[in-house]
Amino acid sequence: MKRFTLKIACAMALLLLLTPSLYAATATFDDFALAPESHYGGAGSGATGFSDGGAFFEHNSSDWAWNGWSYSNHTDTTTAGYTNQFSAITGGGAGGTANYAVAYVPTDWAGGSYASLPISIMLDDTSGSSLSGMYITNTTYAYLSMTGGDQFGKTFGGDTGNDADWFKMTYQGIRSDGSLTAAYDFYLADYRFADNSQDYIIDDWTWLNLSGLGNGLKGIQFTMASSDTGDWGMNTPAYFAIDNFNGSPVPIPGAVWLLGSGLAGLVGLRRRRF
Repeated sequence: MKRFTLKIACAMALLLLLTPSLYAATATFDDFALAPESHYGGAGSGATGFSDGGAFFEHNSSDWAWNGWSYSNHTDTTTAGYTNQFSAITGGGAGGTANYAVAYVPTDWAGGSYASLPISIMLDDTSGSSLSGMYITNTTYAYLSMTGGDQFGKTFGGDTGNDADWFKMTYQGIRSDGSLTAAYDFYLADYRFADNSQDYIIDDWTWLNLSGLGNGLKGIQFTMASSDTGDWGMNTPAYFAIDNFNGSPVPIPGAVWLLGSGLAGLVGLRRRRF
């Protein structure tokens, strides 16, 4: 009986360690049915937003433009330009899933400031909650613009690679009373290093810890900025992609096997003592 109990305890411990967000709602976007190479919403769609994992993702659509959030399963990592605005540079979701979410952050054209306007994710728990984190990466549109330039944006680093370019997403928690937390930056590209070998443009799913925003949140908002700007604001396409919002980082496969071996060894050791 003791041996059986120990086996169950070890199995439960492994399950808890390897299962993301076992007790928390996570927006994985995987339950949305999409035709192959398609997405939700966009210009002229009339879409108004969607809910997943205990959160609402806003989507604003007009005849000629859209902003906010879309979910997508596009896999195109090679086509440059606006026609490929719904693809992640990873070609799929975090952990090999098909679906992920794409954000487009609008610019203040109407006000004439051309500053980045916030988009938000609102939590269903109106009493105020906390966030664990999410995976984030570049879209194909933004990535190829930064690596090769386009009709609006420059190649990051310039001809010599020494230009101190950068592209970032700034996020703030929205508290239950409507006030905002401190702002934090996440660099999707950074060429400000003295050693050019350290310069980077993110091309994989990277875990972003959001727990520093604290408790009592009813949402989170995002803006974007780039070193590459012109008369009409940012030249770099103001897009990024996310997955597993309010989830957990996926364990490294090698670490999973190591952990499993360790637990198996623990069970074996316990057996020999009986």
